[in-house]
Amino acid sequence: MSTELGSYRGKTILVTGSAGVVGSAIVRQLSACACRLVCQYHDKVPPQPRADAEIVAVRQDLRDDGFWEALLPGVDLVFHLAAQTSARQANRHPVDDVQHNVIPLARFLEAAHAHGWRPGIVLAGTATQVGITHRYPVDESLRDEPVTLYDVHKLTAEHYLRYYTDRMGGAGVTLRLANVYGPSPESSQQDRGVTNMMVRQALQGRALSVYDGGARMRDYIYIDDVAAAFVRAGAHLPVVKGRYFVIGSGTGHTICQMAEMVRDAVAAATGRRVEIIDVPAPADLPPIEQRDFVADVRAFSAAAGWRAQWTLADGLRATVRYYQSST
Repeated sequence: MSTELGSYRGKTILVTGSAGVVGSAIVRQLSACACRLVCQYHDKVPPQPRADAEIVAVRQDLRDDGFWEALLPGVDLVFHLAAQTSARQANRHPVDDVQHNVIPLARFLEAAHAHGWRPGIVLAGTATQVGITHRYPVDESLRDEPVTLYDVHKLTAEHYLRYYTDRMGGAGVTLRLANVYGPSPESSQQDRGVTNMMVRQALQGRALSVYDGGARMRDYIYIDDVAAAFVRAGAHLPVVKGRYFVIGSGTGHTICQMAEMVRDAVAAATGRRVEIIDVPAPADLPPIEQRDFVADVRAFSAAAGWRAQWTLADGLRATVRYYQSST
């Protein structure tokens, strides 16, 4: 990672959504480099780690007409994490989701065209953009058939970014993320950050619930591995530009196995062992939640030299320690 950090030295890096789960982790990693970090936030003030970097926090609403004009001058690379992240919220309020997840990329292209700006950009996507998969591991070869408006909008933003690369002389790449967990700010959305939520529930002595036996397979990736993937993507942008990559640990666990590992990690730390309760799935559970998913990360590993370092067991132990120390 030291080689990748060296490629950021002396550059100005914009991190949108810098107070969020992924954004704050990227800031932590890049803070060890002598660069300039412009940290955009909306409501929550981003953390200010001890840093070799110069860190500038800027409060700016993603939906503002002048969002990019306020942030882009002098920027060499953008990590674009600011977004609305709930599929249920997107289905209920599709226009609002467009304003959060599509319009900002359209305005990015408009600003780039108007001012001649061509910063590199690494966009946060989601593994669900491909739709309901019937086999795993899942790689980049499958046809995208999104089944939620959230995924339709995320895919649209990705296409804008591809246009930026293919037609405007820019350089962009999308990292489609599997289930992210680990020490981080609490998610504001109930259908995001489920693993972290279970850790907090178990620490409070509350039972953990799984739907229909928790038999569905998932890929859980630790937040430090996610941040490292973004840092590597930015450092290797000439190689990875114009593409998207599926990012996960590459190892599958059922939801029930994850819950059992949460229970065991909390029991080891506290001496209290919570129950795991099997409950029926809600009638409105989206079909996308009823698929199995494990990421095939070989393409990104080959292009950027990245692979996940954290096992689920080790990551959960670190997450338990984090929430214990922060309460």
